[in-house]
Formats: sequence, C-alpha cells, structure tokens
Amino acid sequence: MTASAPDLVPFASAAAADGPEFVETPVAYDALVLASFGGPEGQDDVIPFLRNVTRGRGIPDERLEEVAHHYRHFGGISPINAHNRELKTALEAELARRGIDLPVYWGNRNWAPYLDDAFTAATDDGHSTLLVLATSAYSSYSSDRQYREDIARAITDAGLEDRVTADKVRLYFDHPGFVQPFQEGVDAAVAGFLEQGVAASDIHVLFSTHSIPTADAERSGPRDVDWGEGGAYVAQHRAVAAHIIENVAAVTGGTTVPWQLVFQSRSGPPTQPWLEPDINDVIAELPAAGAKAVVIVPLGFVSDHMEVMWDLDTEAMESAAEAGLLATRTQTPGVHPAFVAGLVDLVIERVEGTPASERPHLTDLGPWYDVSRAGDCENVRLGFKPAAAGLTP
Repeated sequence: MTASAPDLVPFASAAAADGPEFVETPVAYDALVLASFGGPEGQDDVIPFLRNVTRGRGIPDERLEEVAHHYRHFGGISPINAHNRELKTALEAELARRGIDLPVYWGNRNWAPYLDDAFTAATDDGHSTLLVLATSAYSSYSSDRQYREDIARAITDAGLEDRVTADKVRLYFDHPGFVQPFQEGVDAAVAGFLEQGVAASDIHVLFSTHSIPTADAERSGPRDVDWGEGGAYVAQHRAVAAHIIENVAAVTGGTTVPWQLVFQSRSGPPTQPWLEPDINDVIAELPAAGAKAVVIVPLGFVSDHMEVMWDLDTEAMESAAEAGLLATRTQTPGVHPAFVAGLVDLVIERVEGTPASERPHLTDLGPWYDVSRAGDCENVRLGFKPAAAGLTP
C-alpha cells in the first residue's frame, strides 16, 4: 500500500495504525468507552429514536410507527439502556477488583448518551488513548462496521481528530465468557425438559439471531476468505451453536439434540432478500418433525433487547403455544459474571498486547482480528464512510 501508516487505520493507536491482524504490542490506554445501540426511555422518545436508527433511508414516520408499537407495548421504554448502566457498573467493579485503573465512559449510536458525548467527556477528563468495547459480538455491517463508522463520526463531529486515538476490542462471538451463559441456559433447558419426560430427540434447540440483508451477510468478514453462504455472520453463529450442542451431550447422555440456526426481526422491504428461515415459520413446522419441546436461544444478543422481549418472549412463545409445544427462552449474557470477566479479559488483551496464540476462543474461527480487514462488513447500499479500527477503505 502507498498510504502512510496513520492513514491505514484512521484514529488508531501507534500499535494498530499500520493494520496488523493482531496487536501484540502493549498500549497504555487511559479510558474505556462502552459503545452500544441505545434505546428510548419513554413514549415521547420512540419516534425520534427510530428516526435515528433509520437515518439516511427516508422512511416516513407512519412506517416507523409500525415498529414503534413494540416499544409502546412496554411503555416506550427499551431495556437496553438500563442493561448498559448495569454493565458499566459491573465492568467498573471487575476492573477495580483486578486493580486496573481504567475509567469507563458510555455512549450510544442512536440515543442519549451518544458516542460524541462519551468521547468528549473522556477528553475533557484528560484521556486521549481510548479503547472501545461494543455490545455486539458478531461480524456484519450493523454489528461491527457501523459501530466503527460511528466511532469515526463521533471523533470527527466532536473535533477530536488530533486529540484522541481509538482502538476497538475484537469481536468476541466465541470467547468463553460470552458463550458460557448460553451454554448454561441450554443445558438447564434441555435438562428441564428431560425431567418432564421429553426425549432428547424430541427437544429442538433454535438458535436465534437478528436477520440482516443477504447482501450484508455475504460481505461480512474478510474478503479473502470463503465463508460459505451467509458470510462470516452466519459462519460465526453456526460455529458457536455447534459448540454448545456438542457440550449438551453431557446432559443427554450422548443423545443428539436437533438444532437449527434461525432468524428474527426482519425489517426490510419484501423485495429485498434477508436471511431466513424466520423463527416463527420454523416453530410452526416443528410438530411435523416430531418435536415436543423447543428451546429458544437468543444467540445473537448480548442482553435482553427489545427484539428479545417482543420477537422472542412474545411472538415466538405465542407461536410455540399455537403449535402445542413446550417452550422456554434461555438467558442472554447480560451481566453474568463470566461475561463481565470475559470482557475485562478482552480489554487486558489489548492493554498487554497478548499474543494471538494465547487468546481464548471456542471455535476454529477465533480469535477474531483486532483490526478489521479491508472491505470487511462494507455496506454497498449506503456507500463508503470512514471507519475506525479497520483498514481503509
């Protein structure tokens, strides 16, 4: 490449600026920024929040109101901000317990407090070498690159280009701390159905994640790897699900439990291909496959987002009842001690420059890259936007 090192990875620390796959050089970060999606906290917030989520797409308010009723059902309040407050507190406690002096700032992409506010607050407090931890574990435009674009935008909008550097913690879809809460939930759910007399072969496990446009899925992950249909996004979910099912054998005595990766929360126009099958369609077909019980696993979610509360706890559970199935929904990581400890482990990786060979991962796809590769998770519909923590463009 002919670009100078600082241009390869915008806003990066010196250790990450020339774009290594893994940063194995210690970096003296002086603050941690918790980056999340954000959500409304009252009825008056709902439509403005949805305008932020869909900015640039020209979606009229009457169409947004079709989605708004999910939030209005719960008083216009998304649980995500409360969960982020809990997670911030838990991270601060775990960092303090380990004797790590790293203040935590919190900023959202789509609602207050915004990322701009977090970066400005950190800078006003005298911090300049920032590490960003996003509440998203998988590769896709919306779960990876859009966060990195918003980091770059926040720094630029706040006028901090020459005052801060910002790296991002690697995607952690197969980190033990992220997977353990799901494993515990599936193990307990399967054991519970076995105790009720349901045979292991009649218990179907559905691993659910957010559907995304097929074109976005195909562009997830580095472009020089053949990830198969659905790109790295689907490959990562399948690998984690397979790992969990393999370990469930200890609960069933070795009997295989049927499982499937399913999708939820589609929001695009009917003419645009999105990942399928939909979880409700699959649930409706399970009795014909001999299923007596279904375990719904929110594998794509860090905490109980609105998509978990509405699409799974409400719609999917109703679908299961209509199909005559026993059903349960397992936990999200939330502030599970293993998850919080795992996130701090990921922070320490970057602080200490832990070699890739020593980084924990539970599938053959990990550990994931510290610096996103060129073209990873690009969105051709929305066009190129500068992004932090990845190779340009």
